[in-house]
Amino acid sequence: MKILVVGGGGREHAVIKKLKENKEVEQIFALPGNGGIAADAECVNIGATDIEGIVNFAVDNGIDYAVVTPDDPLVLGCVNALEEKGIKCFGPRAEAAIIEGSKAFSKELMKKYNIPTAEFETFSDMEKALRYIDSCPIPTVIKADGLALGKGVIIAETRQQAKDAVVSMMQDKAFGKSGETIVIEEFLTGPEVSVLAFTDGKTVKPMVSSMDHKRIGDGDKGLNTGGMGTVAPNPYYSEAIAERCMHEIFLPTIDAMNKEGRTFRGCLYFGLMITENGPKVIEYNCRFGDPETQVVLPLLESDLLTVMLSTTNGNLADTEVKFRDENACCVIMASDGYPVKYGKGFEITIPDDIRDKVFVAGAMLEGSKLLTNGGRVLGVTEIRSTLKEAISASYEDVEKIDFENAYYRKDIGAKALLAEV
Repeated sequence: MKILVVGGGGREHAVIKKLKENKEVEQIFALPGNGGIAADAECVNIGATDIEGIVNFAVDNGIDYAVVTPDDPLVLGCVNALEEKGIKCFGPRAEAAIIEGSKAFSKELMKKYNIPTAEFETFSDMEKALRYIDSCPIPTVIKADGLALGKGVIIAETRQQAKDAVVSMMQDKAFGKSGETIVIEEFLTGPEVSVLAFTDGKTVKPMVSSMDHKRIGDGDKGLNTGGMGTVAPNPYYSEAIAERCMHEIFLPTIDAMNKEGRTFRGCLYFGLMITENGPKVIEYNCRFGDPETQVVLPLLESDLLTVMLSTTNGNLADTEVKFRDENACCVIMASDGYPVKYGKGFEITIPDDIRDKVFVAGAMLEGSKLLTNGGRVLGVTEIRSTLKEAISASYEDVEKIDFENAYYRKDIGAKALLAEV
């Protein structure tokens, strides 16, 4: 079976490594992939948003199944275009991917179908947004409507910070067209939980929960990033909370999308806040999270390709989705200066004995040398019986990896350990 994986980050590396476990898989192509992924798949220099190039490659190379993982190609209709050529895909069509592509859409969906979320207002007029800030509760959350690499969310502690965020998004175009419309919403408090779920548009099978660490600095300080590390399972996500989420959030969301004529198939990511009034949705993503995937998939006991095919073929209810009863920790190693300005081209040294634990994100090959080529360079994942052991093992591996200007948080999982006391 020939498989095509669209994307080129650490998430895609985790997906590819898991797909390789299936004996039916004879070849995996990564478009575009990266220098680290090249050890596990054939990388082809076609960008993830080059829909025409992806489709032509898939047709010309007799691809049997395509896995479209990043948000941009999903929102742009990559699955639609591949399916029109008769190529089966894992991932939602564009009309369903809008659940991430537009925060205004997802918030209105939740309001219409009574899915618990923060109170909010949507604005396309900057002056109206600025006037609203004069009277709204503070702190507040400002979100760019469209895709912004996971960075289009600003938590404003003061009215001036909120106004600055609005001007930055709507006038200064900090996130391009993504900020032409914004959502201003209530600031919620409580533990955050990420839950990825497989769905075929009828059945929902959640994966093991996880905890992301979005801020660049220890103690959750500094700028938002694409994610600096994860642990799984999330100790704040109890069985009772999981039951509530299934009946109050997960199934109602799938039903809502069906009623809107936007049936969702693939991986739906639920970003949740466990508030004193119960779980609420912070955001939806239309795909695997990054770096959540790097802790969730290594814990998956079931065959990933079989599960993916069941979401495509509509028989997920009959397919086992089982996870190991263990703990995982992923620590992201980034280039110092990320997420603002950082250098590239530094050689990366990874010992052979931990190479299978490493998911490469921002790296390129120059001859036989692996060089840094991005903000988040790689992630290191370890699995152990306890969370404390998994965290310790991940950091031991990090110490063995070397590249100039390497930066990583020192407290991944610390908050989760507090919950276990």
